[in-house]
Amino acid sequence: MRRLGTGIGWRPEIAEAVERMPGIDWVEVVAENVCPGHLPESLLRLRERGVTVIPHGVSLGLGGADRPDAGRLAALAERAEALGAPLVTEHVAFVRAGGALTASPVLEAGHLLPVPRTRDALDVLCENVRIAQEALPVPLAVENIAALFSWPGEELTEGQFLTELVERTGVRLLVDVANLHTNRVNRGEDPAEALAALPLEAIAYVHVAGGFERDGVWHDSHAHPVPPPVLAVLSDLASRTDPPGVLLERDENFPEPAELERELAAIAGAVRRGRERAAGRTAVAAGSGGGVAVPGRPVTRVRTREAARERLGVAQAAVLSALVAGTPVPEGFDRVRMGVQARALAAKRADVVARVAPELPVILGAEYRPAFLAYARQRPMAGGYRRDALDFAEHLLGKDRPERREALHEWWLDRAGPAPRSSGRATRMARTARDLLRRTTAPQRRPSGATS
Repeated sequence: MRRLGTGIGWRPEIAEAVERMPGIDWVEVVAENVCPGHLPESLLRLRERGVTVIPHGVSLGLGGADRPDAGRLAALAERAEALGAPLVTEHVAFVRAGGALTASPVLEAGHLLPVPRTRDALDVLCENVRIAQEALPVPLAVENIAALFSWPGEELTEGQFLTELVERTGVRLLVDVANLHTNRVNRGEDPAEALAALPLEAIAYVHVAGGFERDGVWHDSHAHPVPPPVLAVLSDLASRTDPPGVLLERDENFPEPAELERELAAIAGAVRRGRERAAGRTAVAAGSGGGVAVPGRPVTRVRTREAARERLGVAQAAVLSALVAGTPVPEGFDRVRMGVQARALAAKRADVVARVAPELPVILGAEYRPAFLAYARQRPMAGGYRRDALDFAEHLLGKDRPERREALHEWWLDRAGPAPRSSGRATRMARTARDLLRRTTAPQRRPSGATS
């Protein structure tokens, strides 16, 4: 397994800080956020210095009922080649549901959702992983995800599920210790038990990230400092195996560079403590992180793959529809947790649309968020965040106040027209929107002689 060392998630907001940060051996970039023909200058400079860059995909949906989309796989392969990456990574998750398998509209989650740990889901996942491996020019590693809810009737633990996935496909693992901690709080799962069951020799690297707890639910925010319980899980992992690489993830609420460096130092300290603990163990105990056979697994299973895909597709479509379209929660699910997940998906959707279309919050001001959340309750996302922004603006064109309709219409034309307008026109339009917002929110001077 290739040694990676100490890494950090590369984001445009901290690009300069990452370039100056001492001791960074590699970075990870969200694959969908870079264009192979126009790589950010910061990434090019890092590569010239010998820093490894790994693309991390978020949209394949390898745990979904459908086979991986050929276009998405080709795009991920193109990014791996453009970055000279030694491997690519994705998630054990589903991100969309519906379509031909279920004869229902395709719905997008806009987020990573957990797959049921069942034989049907495992069979589908294994086939999807093999398809992806054949399409990619470098090895694939898959990440365990954080979840706010559990599926009823699961047949395997997370450790068993991932171990059999590795045994059947040879895929590598990206172990996220923050997600193991999240699942301890939200689903009562013991990280130590999961680590003890994993084939740790298959680990490609490790993710570490922060979050926060509210009302008994842990939110994997990637916007808060790494807490001690996550560092403890990292130490436990490092006591079982020497991870080839450890990476700090931060996606929002970026602190000063010095704070990021302190977090990296804390991560290195957790790994060091784990290694020291391993040194004090007996040889038998130190070797316990190897591949573990799944007890009671049948040697052969007769199963129709298409039937498994259909069953999984129906189940995932029902769950996603409950989360984003307001349909009833399927039997056996925790309705409170599903409600928490639904609200989290809507909030993330509003936040991401605000980032991909920053002019909309400028035009709408404080009304942006409530207006978008009201729209989201009526219109599930079906075509990604950029399409969502256009649909939201189009939705408002017939409903919003006349004084803002012109700015919305101009923005919509600029984004949806047959050809992009010039950057100068877009800049003038954004300035006009800001001026309009100031006029519509400024205190109105009462005319002379008016009474209340």
